[in-house]
Amino acid sequence: MAAEGGAGPPGGAEEEEDDLGYRLFPDRKKKPQSFLVRSLFTFHNRCQLMLRMSLETNPYAQLLLAAMKQSGCTVFNDRHFSCENCDGCVSGGFDSATSQIVLCQNNIRQQSHMNRVVAHELIHAFDHCRAHVDWFKNVKHLACSEIRAANLSGDCTLMNEIARFKFGLKAHHQTCVRDRAIRSILAVRKVSRETAEKAVDEVFDACFNDLEPFGRIPHNKTDAKRAYKDFLNRDRYNANL
Repeated sequence: MAAEGGAGPPGGAEEEEDDLGYRLFPDRKKKPQSFLVRSLFTFHNRCQLMLRMSLETNPYAQLLLAAMKQSGCTVFNDRHFSCENCDGCVSGGFDSATSQIVLCQNNIRQQSHMNRVVAHELIHAFDHCRAHVDWFKNVKHLACSEIRAANLSGDCTLMNEIARFKFGLKAHHQTCVRDRAIRSILAVRKVSRETAEKAVDEVFDACFNDLEPFGRIPHNKTDAKRAYKDFLNRDRYNANL
């Protein structure tokens, strides 16, 4: 899988699944619980409420949902999102085998965190929709999507970097994007740090400068709102041509 903190195929040998990050998402292998049972768990309720809030009010998510719909990949809440328990080191993941975004209900506790995770995973979903991404055999494809997700989701805003005590660095945004892309690859693939760094560095310039569908790097919510407005206006302009 592609997690926020990694995309995975269906079944296969246990060792293969482990290599693809499924060990981080144990609920993927369990039989789905009934709505009544799930509704009794506070984590699940909280996750569902925060997800709804993010999809309805967060401009990052709103733009990505509109872009995916325009690309023929309409996202449905009940079908394409799943609140599950995960390993402690990840917040979410995109499962390309099911085209489903996993939200780690036991690790996401704040709305701002949910907003970032939803945006991050929707970027993976957008890349899956628009391009022939080989999530499993081509680490450069995974690296490219992780670079884009870190760059465009709000993961590396100045405020988030300050909260991580990583402020005052020259070109801090690019450094953050590179570091988080490498970390995400290492979380879901059994590759060496050298391999992850090499993959990220080889595609960094092209993927860092691929700003679709935002058209800019949304450094904060205000930037994202402007990008969303511009996207809607661009869509209307194209419709009138």
